[in-house]
Amino acid sequence: MTTTPLTGPHDLVEAAGHPTGGGNMKPQYDDRLANEDLAPLKKQKWTSYNIFAFWMSDVHSVGGYVTAGSLFALGLQSWQVLVALIAGIVIVQVFANLVAKPSQKTGVPYPVINRVVFGIRGANIPAIIRGLIAIAWYGVQTFLAAESLNIVFLKFIPGSAALLDVSFAGLSALGWISYAILWTAQFLLFWNGMEVIRRFIDWAGPAVYLVMIVLAVYLVSQAGIQNISFTLSTTQLDFWASIPVMLGAVALVVSYFSGPMLNFGDFARYGKSFSAVKRGNFWGLPINFLFFSLLTVITASATVPVFGELITDPIKTVEAIDAPFAILLGGLTFVTATVGINIVANFISPAFDFSNVAPKKISWRAGGMIAAVGSTFLMPWNWYANDDAIHYSLGVLGALIGPLFGILIAGYYISARQRVKVDAMFTMDAKGPYWYRNGFNPNGVKAVIAAGIPTVAIAVFPKLFADLGLFDVSAISDYSWFIGCGLGYVLFLLFERLDPRIPTFAGEAEGISDGTVDGAAATAASEPPAMSGGIPVDATASVPTVISGSGATA
Repeated sequence: MTTTPLTGPHDLVEAAGHPTGGGNMKPQYDDRLANEDLAPLKKQKWTSYNIFAFWMSDVHSVGGYVTAGSLFALGLQSWQVLVALIAGIVIVQVFANLVAKPSQKTGVPYPVINRVVFGIRGANIPAIIRGLIAIAWYGVQTFLAAESLNIVFLKFIPGSAALLDVSFAGLSALGWISYAILWTAQFLLFWNGMEVIRRFIDWAGPAVYLVMIVLAVYLVSQAGIQNISFTLSTTQLDFWASIPVMLGAVALVVSYFSGPMLNFGDFARYGKSFSAVKRGNFWGLPINFLFFSLLTVITASATVPVFGELITDPIKTVEAIDAPFAILLGGLTFVTATVGINIVANFISPAFDFSNVAPKKISWRAGGMIAAVGSTFLMPWNWYANDDAIHYSLGVLGALIGPLFGILIAGYYISARQRVKVDAMFTMDAKGPYWYRNGFNPNGVKAVIAAGIPTVAIAVFPKLFADLGLFDVSAISDYSWFIGCGLGYVLFLLFERLDPRIPTFAGEAEGISDGTVDGAAATAASEPPAMSGGIPVDATASVPTVISGSGATA
């Protein structure tokens, strides 16, 4: 058997975290659809801890701290907040498992698995939408991390305060320096590939926890444990008035995680098994988020007796301590935390998404750099300060996350019945099963439009009406993700029932991933002689097969 990986004209770029030639490329893959970053992985090595660490990086940020703390200031009793937290994060866990399975089983990232549902070319629709959202938030998170770094500079280099008086394009000279440092650090981390990123997030999540625990213990010792309250609001709602607030809190939790949840397949594809991914999701979501939220409310509550005011921003909390070591440790830790969430939520997603648009010209690294450079041109420090700009720009794009999620779940689990012909996702042959109509599945396109228009309206117009002084129905906007997801799911299935497009390959076994065998195991089983690596070939539950060198035989 040949052990040297196939290399040739299709091996255009170094695969993310793998040596050149280590991706599971095949000579028949069209270079307009495939490079070694998008092709099915030959090795899937991430453990439950790696997935757990991914979610730690996603949760442990300034934004996560503020979001968790805000839930305890809604006028709810502490037990009601905990119920809302658990309900919301369990919903996130369930949906993360759903979106993880197709990518883990086939070994391909989020934009590629969408070729099954949207068509070979149509998959660029969800990819570009998700990529644009990530670009915007990448700049914002880098800016927030730079603000944290500014505090360190001002404390240890007093002369740097003079740089605050000089500004360009709306940002001070010190801000530009901090932004450039963080931008470069993230660039270097990303450029070294997925394995280096994995090692970083494996370390970053626990590091933030350690500092959070130390911060909480210090503040509680200063405040006195008897002064700690799990309710940060000065007013309490009665039971019936609290119900819609609790539901809104559940929706807030789901919405907060909706971005990384949508493209979680980009990470789940590296999981050594689907069971490992699910275990990582369990520890990383309900367990991790609940513990982080409790640390957050304890820390925030302690700021009232210690500093005389409620401080919900962890950077300002550290700054208020006014101890050099605390500022250095806390500032750098929360910089690390923000870098962690930026890499996992806003760098890797557009890297795969933009590479999917033109694999021959855009590698995984090039896709990530498009996002990084594009985010700077948006000048996030100006944009982030404008609530209307955030609402009316990201409101439109963010409202489409729900429909895209519903369509993917309906397409993979119901229409395709979890059966995917992996090689067919990498061919431009007009007779291929995923070519549909000129590379687009009309049902997917129609479902995005039909579900997207009302969802965008629900997300955007209530604020517009309120701003115009007409009437206030803004509460419905909190549920735009759920409404969009439900509409996308139902409408896609309706269109597929009226005009079936997605094949299920009934009776076929060779070259089919049917959702029962993990990607790496199927790849090893289906590797024939004289080839560098096969694609996942799963035995169907109804047709037992024996995998031989020439394929599957009943």
